[in-house]
Amino acid sequence: MALKEQIAPTEIEHIAGIRHDLHAHPELGYEEHRTSGVVQRELKAAGIEFVAGLAGGTGVVGYLPATVDAASARTVALRADMDCLPIMENTGAPYASTVPGKMHACGHDGHTSILIGASRRLARTAERPNNVLLVFQPAEEGGAGGKKLCDEGVVAGKIIGKPVDMMFGLHGFSFLKVGQMATCTGPMLAAADWFTIEVRGQGGHAAMPNAGVDPIVVASHIVTALQSIASRNVSPLDSVVVTIGVVKAGTAHNVIPDTATMVGTLRTLRQETRELGARRIGEICRNVAAAFGASAEVDFTYGYPVTHNDATAARHLRKVLSSAFPAGMVAEDVQPVMGGEDFSYYGQHVPACFYWLGLLNEGQDRYPNLHAPEFDFNDKALPVGIQAMCELALAPL
Repeated sequence: MALKEQIAPTEIEHIAGIRHDLHAHPELGYEEHRTSGVVQRELKAAGIEFVAGLAGGTGVVGYLPATVDAASARTVALRADMDCLPIMENTGAPYASTVPGKMHACGHDGHTSILIGASRRLARTAERPNNVLLVFQPAEEGGAGGKKLCDEGVVAGKIIGKPVDMMFGLHGFSFLKVGQMATCTGPMLAAADWFTIEVRGQGGHAAMPNAGVDPIVVASHIVTALQSIASRNVSPLDSVVVTIGVVKAGTAHNVIPDTATMVGTLRTLRQETRELGARRIGEICRNVAAAFGASAEVDFTYGYPVTHNDATAARHLRKVLSSAFPAGMVAEDVQPVMGGEDFSYYGQHVPACFYWLGLLNEGQDRYPNLHAPEFDFNDKALPVGIQAMCELALAPL
């Protein structure tokens, strides 16, 4: 069943006010105590049963049973992430971050506010054919809060409610117009792994490089050689990104240091490519270093897996949203993005689908990108996100 009535302007104003409050008081992963308190306050006011203190202490999961035969009804889960990023804000907004060095540069304030708005509306809905699990998750930005909730049994029905049959999550997207939504079947976001490379040479005087082994020169060749993974080891029809984001070496202009350290990331859309990339990074680093008479050690860490949209869940999402919104608001399949998302963990347990929610204003050429100091979630997207989450919660599976 679909919601026919429009969201009242007073309700939109209330939810926008919540977002502005959350935006002004950002909290890093597993520190979202104030944010968690706001979520609990709103769920309590709406008469929604919930369990707090999850996933390290700040996760909150609410539950709305179906209005008819909840015991046999199927369960839809909706997820929002709550944490911020360690970035100094530069938006100039009247509700800008009051915490130096922390800001909602990825729009999680918008995601949380949308799910609060959907929760309030669903609680007032007279007929709910599905049970609805409302997942407010901490620590998406590198903390794997989604994995913790899965490990605690949230989607298995061990914390509150029944086991989840299908799950959905959204993310604001700077490259779609406000109100537009899009998803794809299969890989949507990449596996996000990272690694540290330590190159060991032999330091000495900068004027006598022949008397030592310059680890900076070795590191420079390694950076270049790593790009051959994409150009020569992986099919042109596959996707892989190897980026070195940190290079640290040396203390003075006239000193060749003993070591150089680099930190980078590997992004892939297939497990086979992920394993190949990890292996080749080690081989290239060690062998390039050896060619210069140096050595290299690689510490590789597997991060978030691929966010893989289940075919049935993606098909269901397109069908539900296409019938609920005007033509053109639900875009065709979009290309995957090489960013990472810990919504990926839910998809390892239940059929799940992640989708984009557009933020770009009509007539605007570009919108500040995610993780930029100028980024601010677009309030115009709030009612669309709330409506979409409600439609997905109420549509029979």
